[in-house]
Amino acid sequence: MTDTNFDLIVIGSGPGGYVTAIRGSQLGMKVAVVERAEIGGVCLNWGCIPTKALLRSAEVMHLMKHATDFGLKAVKPEVDLEAVVKRSRGVASQLSGGVKFLMKKNKITVLEGEARLEKGSPAPKVIVKANKDGKDASYQAKHVILATGARARAIPQAGLEPDGKLIWTYKEAMVPDVMPKKLLVIGSGAIGIEFASFYNELGADVTVVEAVDRILPAEDEEISAMAEKAFKKQGLKILTKASVKDLKAGKNSVKATITPEGGKGETHEFDRVILAVGIVGNVEGLGLEALGVEIDRTHVKVDGFGRTGVAGLYAIGDLTGGPWLAHKASHEGVLCVEGIHGKNEAHPFDAWNVPGCTYAHPQVASVGLTEAKAKEAGHKIKVGRFPFVGNGKSIALGAGEGMVKTIFDKETGELLGAHMIGAEVTELIQGYVIARQAELTEEDLMHTIFPHPTLSEMMHEAVLDAEGRALHI
Repeated sequence: MTDTNFDLIVIGSGPGGYVTAIRGSQLGMKVAVVERAEIGGVCLNWGCIPTKALLRSAEVMHLMKHATDFGLKAVKPEVDLEAVVKRSRGVASQLSGGVKFLMKKNKITVLEGEARLEKGSPAPKVIVKANKDGKDASYQAKHVILATGARARAIPQAGLEPDGKLIWTYKEAMVPDVMPKKLLVIGSGAIGIEFASFYNELGADVTVVEAVDRILPAEDEEISAMAEKAFKKQGLKILTKASVKDLKAGKNSVKATITPEGGKGETHEFDRVILAVGIVGNVEGLGLEALGVEIDRTHVKVDGFGRTGVAGLYAIGDLTGGPWLAHKASHEGVLCVEGIHGKNEAHPFDAWNVPGCTYAHPQVASVGLTEAKAKEAGHKIKVGRFPFVGNGKSIALGAGEGMVKTIFDKETGELLGAHMIGAEVTELIQGYVIARQAELTEEDLMHTIFPHPTLSEMMHEAVLDAEGRALHI
């Protein structure tokens, strides 16, 4: 017989849920995880990990196309789409198996099925409809943490609703049945731009439509402008301050009416369309309203420790709102379960130092305030910039396009924000995240030794440049 009483039940096994469960087990709790689909959640199975595998294939394709730049001769590369997708799915499967191993290693009970909550004490009762037999089973825990994540947003009133065949979400875009010749991507956040970059590199004619005045709108304006220039150079068509008012799916294609701001709509035909217009929290079917959980626009409202206001019930990750990032969910989960256990009560979650990464070509990464936001907040600022073309390692890599940008408070030397575009910046950004977490000043960073020859030297130079002391430009 399966145990029905636990110290902690986590609903959802994504990077928020499974990490939370592991930390709970480390703290001596008897833990169960409820998962309705694949262990590892969307991120591991249909998001962060398999998309990076796809983008790696695109990166290799890019390098093969430019083999002569490196003194090499190569046969003209061709895309085997089935093999590209198979590799991506294999990576996801391997890591999902790894998470299953971690569940077993940490003695965490995995309950496969759909969960809903009912009133109970000291926490809501968890009812699980098992996947295998469809029967309900009741479980009780001292604490329940919701980590149900989010899904792609649809806008039915504008005809922006996926059909899984011609109009895709991220899920269908990762396992395409054909290589589209003409592709429309609606939305230019990280998800939209990553798919646009992938399909463009593999040979599709890609159009990106963005409602606001620039792509990657959450990034620093200077970085957004550089990204747009780079993508256009690669052949992407980018339409900003425009919207898709209507989508009409035919037998093998989709007609989209694209309307510029203040202009007249024009209808274009595409083989496939990817919707990347945001996400909504998975709050349905859990019984949250009956428990009195406060929900704001599909997201559960919580305090800095994940508390919902309902005794014994917590929520973390995408379910609670932005930034919608796996590492944010994991961090929230650890803080939440440590708070339950009586640790870290002095350190509630704050999004001030969550880094963001876009794994397109070129990559984009950032943390903290943009230049505009820093000024808006009333800071007197100093800005440092360093171009990739001034760095020996980037030139050796054949990746001389890009920039590192730093923003400091002029009076205190505080690092307010850092923004990057170029090769491997998603690996570099953590240096600035650590600096901000440790409250290092501009002077501390200037006196730090960076190894040569590395891309990280640009981080040092961008700090020096804020003081007018850059050495290599």
